[in-house]
This record gives sequence, structure tokens and C-alpha cells, in this order.
Amino acid sequence: MSPETGTYQAYRKWVTEAATVPPLISVVIPAYNEEWRILPTVGAIATHMCSRGEPWELIIADDGSTDTTVSLLEDLRFPNMTVLVAARNTGKGDAVRRGMLAARGKFILFADADQSTPIEQFDRLMDKIKDGFDVAVGSRAADGATVSSKSALRKILSRGLNLIVRAGFGIEIADTQCGFKLFTAPAARSLFTLQVVDGFSFDLEVIYLAGRLGLRAAEVPVEWIDAPGSTVDAAKVSLQFVADLFKIKVRDLRGQYSVTGHSPVARVTSPHSGTSID
Repeated sequence: MSPETGTYQAYRKWVTEAATVPPLISVVIPAYNEEWRILPTVGAIATHMCSRGEPWELIIADDGSTDTTVSLLEDLRFPNMTVLVAARNTGKGDAVRRGMLAARGKFILFADADQSTPIEQFDRLMDKIKDGFDVAVGSRAADGATVSSKSALRKILSRGLNLIVRAGFGIEIADTQCGFKLFTAPAARSLFTLQVVDGFSFDLEVIYLAGRLGLRAAEVPVEWIDAPGSTVDAAKVSLQFVADLFKIKVRDLRGQYSVTGHSPVARVTSPHSGTSID
């Protein structure tokens, strides 16, 4: 049987039969008004994850979509896909938090709905988790990353924000905002229980908290393509990002992150290497 045939059979089984074992991997996708690309995204993710031959689940965390995103997903009736419907739009950070805390896998990936970072890059992140890291952060800035079609404005804003993050937070990860991150389940539960930012700055908050908890985070170069059709206003988001930086720092200085109750994080064992991720 060819690899293509095996993948097709695994895909057909995933979309028609409920898994009889708990998922090893959970994939969480936040979605807001994604009716034009959510189905291709689901198809691409399902094809690749099924090709790995491991039990997995897909969680779509709706963020109060007002188009047909939710109905399109629910009409699929995939037994191993969960759609978390929100009554109203509260922000990407809230959607991701709900999805991450609902996930049942031992390893949990958060990925953007536009697939700017293709799902095939998952394997790179998983390799780092096998090496003993708690968090693997997809990065457009790390050596070896490939970035296509990124506008000049976004490049300038990204560099400026990175300087602020390094100076104000001491975070060495060069790209905190790439929407492609993999967590061990214990790390995800600790981080997203503490995470409170509902907007786009939640990525920074999570990485900052990972440092405060003493978790091991690896920056992984990935392929990234600026997907067309984005509704994000880069300048507006950047201003909000700066405001959120201040709020995160103040919240931590006031002791409002109860990090001591979450550290050390109990770790899991890699299913492939047998090495304790401890």
C-alpha cells in the first residue's frame, strides 16, 4: 500500500469514525469570519495529521463569527472535530484559551486559520518537543525561516515591536507573534489558565509566562506566507500590542499572575523517543 493510499484511508476513517482512544495530539484553530478559507484549512490539516498515523483531534474555537463559518463546520459532522461556538466576538486570545483548555491531547498545537504557516511545519515543532522542550514557538525571525509576501509596513512594525519586547521583558525569542505554537499538555494547562489577554497580544503574554514558570521554550524557524484576505489592521494591532505590553508588566508587578501555584510543571513522555520530557 502506497503512502498516499494509507493517508487517504486514515483520512476517511478520521472523518467518519469517532476515535476509540484518547488523542495524542490536539490542533486548535481560532476562527473569526473565516467562511472563505476554513474548509480548505480543515482539509489541509486533516490530511497531514492523518498521514502521521497518530490519534488526534481538531478543535475550532469560534470567536463570535457573523458569517457562515460555524454552520459550514457543523455541516461537516466530523466525529473527531469539535466546534466551540462563542456567543459574541471577544478576541483571538479568548478563542485560543478556550480551545487550549478544552484540548485532550498530550501535545497541543495552536495554528492560525489562514495557514500562513503550513501544517507541514508541525513536524519541526514536534521534533523540539521530543528534545525536551515544553513549548515550541514557530518563528519567522529565526535563522532558516522562510518568509514570503510580507509587506514593508509589517516588517517595520515587527522589528520595532521585537525591540520593545526584548528591552521591556527580556524575552530572547525574536518572533512572539507567529500563529504556530506547540505545547505539552501540562505546559498548556498552566499557561492558558493564567493567560488573560483576549486580543492579539496573548502570544506575548503566554511566552512571558512560560519564562516566569521556568518552562523551556524553543524558537523554531518555519515557512511563512502572508495569506491574502487578512482583515487584520497591522498598525492598529501594533498600537494595541504596545498597550497590552504595559498591562502585562503591571499585572505581573502587582502579583496578579499566580505563577508559583503552577511551577514546576509536570512533564510528559515523548511517544517516539521514550525520553522523559521532564
